[in-house]
Amino acid sequence: MKDLNKKEILDRLTSDEDYYGDFGRQFRSNSDISTLLTNPLALGTPQKPNINFLIGGYFHTAILEPDKLKKYRIIEGATTRNTKAYKEISGGEMCLLTHEVDKLELLIDTMTSNETCSGLINGINVEYEQPGIGEIEGMMWKGKADIVNHDERLIVDLKTTGDISKFRSSAFRYNYDSQAYIYRKIFGYDLIFMAIDKTTQQIGIFDCSDSFYESGKNKVQQAVEQYKLFYENPDFKPENYFINKTL
Repeated sequence: MKDLNKKEILDRLTSDEDYYGDFGRQFRSNSDISTLLTNPLALGTPQKPNINFLIGGYFHTAILEPDKLKKYRIIEGATTRNTKAYKEISGGEMCLLTHEVDKLELLIDTMTSNETCSGLINGINVEYEQPGIGEIEGMMWKGKADIVNHDERLIVDLKTTGDISKFRSSAFRYNYDSQAYIYRKIFGYDLIFMAIDKTTQQIGIFDCSDSFYESGKNKVQQAVEQYKLFYENPDFKPENYFINKTL
């Protein structure tokens, strides 16, 4: 990484293979926050396949990079992933079901038909799936913004949610606060979340308060402390680590 300038690094991070692969793992990212705060020894452990990630990925790709939708495998005819047909066709890979894609297409149509959402997504001067890097708390971090809307000077992050009325509490639980803080530091713009309820198709646009960014900053600082303790302190012995709290 030291031999590359910033533009060369960002060019490489444009590729999903490099962003999520060995090259990208040189940087910390918001996806590391939960692990560093709850189980630092598991940092770098591959995530198990998760249907919610797959559904969210399809939703993002359909709106931002529809030419890449062909990478998603869709099993027709199977109603669940427990059927013999699904298991035989999928070959052990997690795939989408037809009825899931039908529901996703409804969500996509609903969001893109909304004038406010469409304006933020399809501005004159916008970039999609834009990687960025920056130094935060003495460490290099990476992020990939769904939408960088230079006209509005905003980062727009797309989300699907199971219950939009609980989005605020979910935002803290899933570390959207640290994501907002990291992305604002990297890209220099405030972040808004554009969410849609998977059941009701209700849309919510959520901006971030100062206290939300501050909460994210605190998480990042704690995560950096944990990283330095577990991975940069030569005197630290992980086998002697334990959690100590008062009940």
